[in-house]
Amino acid sequence: MTEPLTKPSVDAPVTVVAIDGPAGSGKSSVSKAVAERLRFGFLDTGAAYRALAWHALAHEADTSDATAVLEVFGDFDYAISLDPADRWVRVGGTDVTAAIREPRVTDAVSGVARVPAVRQAVNDLFRRLVASSGLRGVVVEGRDITTVVYPDAPVRILLTAAPEVRAARRSAELTDHDAAKVAAALHQRDAADSTVVDFLTAAPGVQVVDSTHLDFEQTVDAVLNVVDSTMGARDGR
Repeated sequence: MTEPLTKPSVDAPVTVVAIDGPAGSGKSSVSKAVAERLRFGFLDTGAAYRALAWHALAHEADTSDATAVLEVFGDFDYAISLDPADRWVRVGGTDVTAAIREPRVTDAVSGVARVPAVRQAVNDLFRRLVASSGLRGVVVEGRDITTVVYPDAPVRILLTAAPEVRAARRSAELTDHDAAKVAAALHQRDAADSTVVDFLTAAPGVQVVDSTHLDFEQTVDAVLNVVDSTMGARDGR
């Protein structure tokens, strides 16, 4: 039986655990597991950019054209579940939870994510979602979460791994994809995203968890250890 998410005491601020890192580092799966262990909410910020890419494609907009992306963003009605045990994403009245993982959407994500005005508006949306969640805490994962979205979060972690390890893990997830093509795609994604965010260098105060030589459970435990030690230090423990 899934444990219910914990609620805060009256008027208590939401505790944010911010997790950043490159594609293939395991941010989403590790963050979800960490949220479940902490009984926190879980916000996959990348889903918003994927949903916007889906929305743009549905309107036949050119996702490489910033003006076109901004036009479709005007009626982007986005909603997402923060419950790690019951995840869904909706645009308007359409459930796009599965659709935003389609290859055509993946190919379009970097185009919409590199528009500065879109990033600023979406970042504001993330903060509103967390602040209004009514939860004791939320694990927020995605690019530039530790530096731009939540630079003052009590726990900020950069989850990383060697490029070849990230490629191997992503290839294992996508069993019908050639490993070399997966590695090339990861490199292209890193290159595209690095034009708007620095996700490979830990900012001051951000703790690094390198999972190159860790399996999934060990990585989750390593992140939880950082959360515990950081929050313990803040609480005087």
